[in-house]
Amino acid sequence: MKKLFSIILAAFMIFGLAACNPGDQQTVEENFKPKLDASTACKISIVGTYSNFEALEAEFDRFNEFYPNVELSYTKIDDYNNSIATVLGGNDAPNIFFSFSWMTGNSAYDSVFNKMENLADASLGLNLDCIRPGLLSRDADGRVLTVPIFSTSYGMLINNDLFEKEGLKIPKTMTELLDVCEKFRQKGYESPMMGYSAKSSGCLMNTLVYPMFAAALAEKPEMVARANKLDPAAGEYMRKGLETLSQLIEKKCIDLEKCSKISDNYTEVILRFYEGDVPMMICTGDTVSGTKKRESQSEAFTAHPFTYTFAPVPLSDKGGYFLDSPSIQFSVNKSCENLDMTNEFMRFLITKTELNQMASIKRLITPSKDLSFDKVYAPVGEVSSELIISPSALGIEDTLAAQTRLAAFKVGTGELTVDDAVAKYGSIE
Repeated sequence: MKKLFSIILAAFMIFGLAACNPGDQQTVEENFKPKLDASTACKISIVGTYSNFEALEAEFDRFNEFYPNVELSYTKIDDYNNSIATVLGGNDAPNIFFSFSWMTGNSAYDSVFNKMENLADASLGLNLDCIRPGLLSRDADGRVLTVPIFSTSYGMLINNDLFEKEGLKIPKTMTELLDVCEKFRQKGYESPMMGYSAKSSGCLMNTLVYPMFAAALAEKPEMVARANKLDPAAGEYMRKGLETLSQLIEKKCIDLEKCSKISDNYTEVILRFYEGDVPMMICTGDTVSGTKKRESQSEAFTAHPFTYTFAPVPLSDKGGYFLDSPSIQFSVNKSCENLDMTNEFMRFLITKTELNQMASIKRLITPSKDLSFDKVYAPVGEVSSELIISPSALGIEDTLAAQTRLAAFKVGTGELTVDDAVAKYGSIE
């Protein structure tokens, strides 16, 4: 029954994608031609941070249509960030493992990168061309050691029905955002924008500042290396984002006291949004991935469902920036057992059809060039090319991102002024 379901689901997905791009899609069989003996029996293990991974397990079933004797498994690793190096050095090292952009440039993960196979090796036959170029990172030797399975961005969930009820238009520019927040306040909405804000790593403040910092660096790419090295001179490029954050708080678009009652930036952000009285909930695409499952968990949403979408926050008069960023990436352990079949699975997975299907099940943005979004992401697909920023392509590293998170939090809570945060870039703790 599982295999029958997977076949039906595959056919549905292919039909749907073909409808979006007539003549541009192929069937799974046309996309993937097995290279190895179909009777091969072996095991392939994948480890990561997700508690469960139904989207990947569906791919296991689909891969077994070609290789029925290959046993694939997924396991969550506790304390993943600190333990993955040890796990890769152990006797039961996985074939494939999660990797993240923030690992790049961090010497603590040198041993992890040393285990990664070069997935750009032509002999492997991976179709990396189906992935948006801005999501692919290459090292100094031109190697691709991590491949995005999902992508994400920063933005806000929008209660479309609430805007319609109050006779207001969804804002497309910063000026319109300030105006609509004021109109919502006049109608009794004390915090037109909400989001998690209890900790410096919370999504609210950083989600507003980081896209603007990245956009400023995109206009001055020679500053990226200095920003990564925490050169104080790079702090000036945070200024506009920090000022915008301050403006939204000062004009009472955001009530931090009310936001701080939300104790986590995933489940409780979603459930608070489902109460139906929040016009705009600031969050990331990773949070959006949990929305579908939690609709039934919200008594308020079950009783009074509404339509919602996810869009970049319109932080400039040109609109909102879409930070085209990897969410989860896969890397292959080049020292693993059954490396040939592991690469065969990766060759199967890295296609438009499979990546789109996984994104649809997980409700994250596909990393493929198709950009065949779930309807919740429809506004993202409308972002103009000049507002699309790729942190990976710019070479942004986690040292830079960490300083932005701290600066945004401290300015947002009043611990630092904008001038102080700009001047202290590189030494904010």
